[in-house]
Amino acid sequence: MKSYDYGECEICDTPMQERLIKQDFWIQGQLVIVSQIPAGVCPQCGEKIVRAEIGRKISDLLSDKERIIRAPQISVPELQLDLDEMTA
Repeated sequence: MKSYDYGECEICDTPMQERLIKQDFWIQGQLVIVSQIPAGVCPQCGEKIVRAEIGRKISDLLSDKERIIRAPQISVPELQLDLDEMTA
């Protein structure tokens, strides 16, 4: 991966660091996770940014319904918050 200068975080002005991240997207009610995304990540506040060409590649990937169908599937727990169970 060729290094890219992401500049400083727009939230806290800390220099961004290049990392490979995972990002989740909801596509028609289905959770899709994209991994190995090169991104600038702020080590202080956690803000993340991607370059425009990476954003376009992610958009193309998420538009490929056949690829999403063929991708490995995972199961995730779904918890429901019950406000009646909360104590003061």
